[in-house]
Formats: sequence, C-alpha cells, structure tokens
Amino acid sequence: MTLTQSLIGFGLLALVVTITPGLDTVLVLRQALRGRRVVAFASATGICLGTLVWGVAAATGLGALFVASEIARTVLRWAGVAFLVYLAFGYLRAAFRGDSHLEQAATATPDTAREALVKGLLTNLLNPKVAVFYVTVLPLFLPAGYAPALVGAALAGIHAVLGIVWFTVIVLTAHAVRGFLTTRRGARVIDGTAGVAMLGFGVVLGLEH
Repeated sequence: MTLTQSLIGFGLLALVVTITPGLDTVLVLRQALRGRRVVAFASATGICLGTLVWGVAAATGLGALFVASEIARTVLRWAGVAFLVYLAFGYLRAAFRGDSHLEQAATATPDTAREALVKGLLTNLLNPKVAVFYVTVLPLFLPAGYAPALVGAALAGIHAVLGIVWFTVIVLTAHAVRGFLTTRRGARVIDGTAGVAMLGFGVVLGLEH
C-alpha cells in the first residue's frame, strides 16, 4: 500500500464514521442549539483533538497496551460511562429546571468555550469505541517505509478535518432553525433530548462486553 492509497482509503472510511450519528454529533448539536457558535465549535475542536491523540497512540503502538490489558479497557469503559452520566445529569437537570429562558439563550450559554472544549476532548478520549476503532483499524493503513507516528497523525488529521467540516454543517444548520428552540420550552426539549441520549449511550456502554 502506497502513502497515497493509505490516505485515500482511510479518508473514505473516516468519512463514513464521521457522518454516522453518534455521541459526538449529539454533543455538538446540543451546544449549537443552546448557545453561541463559538461554543459549539469548541466542542467540535475538542472532539477532533481527541481523534488526533488516539491516532498517534495507535500508530506508535501505545494503543496495543489498551488491547492487551483487560484492566485498561475496563477502566476506560467505566470512566466513559461515568462521564456520560455526568453530562446526562447536567442536561436533564437543566431541562427539569428550565434554566434557559429566551433572554438568557440570546446572550449566554450553559458552557464556556473552554468547558465545551474539555467536554469534547473527554468525550472522545473516554470513548472505548473510538479507541478500538483506531487501535484495530488505523495500523492497517500504515504504509511501510514511513514514520508510523507521522503517518498516524496524518490519517487522524484527515479524520479531524472531515469532522470539522461535518460539525460546521451541523452548527450552521442548527442556527438556521433555532426559532422555537431559543424559547424556554424549546430549551427544555433540547436539554431533555440530549440528556436522554447521553444517558442511553452510557447505559449501552456499561452493558457492553
């Protein structure tokens, strides 16, 4: 496999993974509907940074430690569950209390850009599915004769760029249809839906073996 074939092949696979609805999409969509664009893009940036971390780890062999250690996988899985439950609790509490009425929604957001960045990063770093994808799939696209870390970073970079493009579409679309969603009732619908989705992801992750 040549470097060009590696980049194209992994890019096509990453595109499918990117546009498949999942935890990352829910997080960015919720931020886009409830706050400023900069906060939503901060979440997206954090997610893509997590992608780069896993890409380099997988390419350099560090990810093999994750595959070899049952304890490491268990710790990562339950850390991910705890984080998702934490997010779900915050969203559902906001939905129950109706924290964000129209005036607040127009001028404020539940998260700062830094908080959104950290949430996006942790969402990816604590997601065992992302870890398994990179550890098992990315090494298959590493061509011989090149520094694994650099190629791994390049492949993960392609995934990150595709992610930014996809999240940009989500953020711009969300802002185009905010209308009702900036009202207090709409905010509750968004928070409640995001909270249930996060809780569902957490339950599924906790029950997986």
